[in-house]
Amino acid sequence: MLEIRFHGRGGQGSVVASKILANSAFIDGKYSQSFPAFGVERRGAPVTAFLRVDERPIRVRTEIYEPDHIIVLDPLLVEQVNLTEGLKEGGIAIVNTNKKPADFADIFKGFKVATVAAGKIAVKYHLGSAQSPIVNTAILGAIAKVLGLVTMESLIKAIKSDVPAHPENNAAAAEEAYQTVSEVVQV
Repeated sequence: MLEIRFHGRGGQGSVVASKILANSAFIDGKYSQSFPAFGVERRGAPVTAFLRVDERPIRVRTEIYEPDHIIVLDPLLVEQVNLTEGLKEGGIAIVNTNKKPADFADIFKGFKVATVAAGKIAVKYHLGSAQSPIVNTAILGAIAKVLGLVTMESLIKAIKSDVPAHPENNAAAAEEAYQTVSEVVQV
């Protein structure tokens, strides 16, 4: 079973991203489970969401304490939250940032990092505002490329069925992130 933990802020779409990715996995014929961690639910507050994907039915119903990978929608969280807590050896962190993976050597030491300018991509496709871009669909394209968890075909189908506002722009953002995500680097 593959387990992923999403870290973001309210309004960035972390919970929706985990749901879309779960739907993509389902379209690809896998079992999936997506759910948020409940806490302060307001715009700008740190948010955690979880995703499990497996070839067999998923029976476990707990939070994910030892994820295989983490997804960081807000790069400022790297200084505010212990993102690597429980991250399994060999885990990959995919970070929304304009920086290079090596710039995160202190924070993700011993882990692998990939970066994607999801915020810039979201602004380009008018997803949110320049001050508060909605980066969820862009980061999903990076996840599809880096982890190979779902096909881009299933991801685009899930985006178009699950995102009511601007589905074409959201799909284009995912495709651009798929093409522009950095190589995975051991830091």
